[in-house]
Amino acid sequence: MELRQLEYFMTLCQELHFTRAAEKLGIAQPSLSQQIRLLEHEVGTPLFDRIGKKTMLTEAGKILLHHSYNVFHELSQSRAAISELQGLKRGTLKIGVLLTVVNYLLSPTVIGFHSAYPNVELSVHGLRTGDIYKGLLQNELDFGIVFLPMEHDDLEAIPLYKEKLALAAPIDHPIAQKAFVTLHILKDTPSVLLPDTYFLRQVINEQCRSLTFTPQPVLEMTTMESIINMVSKGVGVTILPKAYLDYIDNTQIRTVPIQNPVITTQIGIVHRKNKYLSAASRVFMEQLISSVKDEPIS
Repeated sequence: MELRQLEYFMTLCQELHFTRAAEKLGIAQPSLSQQIRLLEHEVGTPLFDRIGKKTMLTEAGKILLHHSYNVFHELSQSRAAISELQGLKRGTLKIGVLLTVVNYLLSPTVIGFHSAYPNVELSVHGLRTGDIYKGLLQNELDFGIVFLPMEHDDLEAIPLYKEKLALAAPIDHPIAQKAFVTLHILKDTPSVLLPDTYFLRQVINEQCRSLTFTPQPVLEMTTMESIINMVSKGVGVTILPKAYLDYIDNTQIRTVPIQNPVITTQIGIVHRKNKYLSAASRVFMEQLISSVKDEPIS
């Protein structure tokens, strides 16, 4: 069994389509099929069910996929340990960060880290929470920044800070003149919110349910930039992290505090348990934690 075959196998597991997997790997489709057949011969059982045009993992395939991730995890661990011999003179660092905080939270740390360690290849990916978890478990990310609490047997969390949510209203809206609002504002005021599948929306929904109503936005959008654009055009109000609203400093909207109750979320660092944290990971985490302590987000 060769590592190359496992790499091909894992890519096919992601795509579940021989042609797409071959294109992603940069090889011919017949070559991929041959390597998968050799791998199946090696393990002595089919790894995929081929039903018409559909390709599906067998139970044996699922078992091999789980252990394949562990194999490549151990390889990455060894590379990280060996790279320690070079200190921070080279290496890579891949971080998955919530889309809601990627700009205002990480910029100072990224700039400082790159200035101090220019030969470390740093990649910051703005992702949703589920994609960050997946990237960590598949060893595609070194660590992530997510909403807490987080409960997963293979992941460990480090709390960073709490941030407040605030209301954003068009600058000429009557609500923009208020000193503060309560969450009841969503009951009778047109709003633009993230979809129900997003963590922030779930927080808002939960708080609204405790007040015996469910928010009914006139529009749902998947990016904060698009939501702010709609708010600035007078479509409705929204609720987003105060730190983000302060960061963008849009002159067409006004940020209004939410009280009774104040709504907060917890942001934290998450990494895979028992993963060898490289010097680059440790130094970046330390600098990030220090920057949050020096300049609290909210």
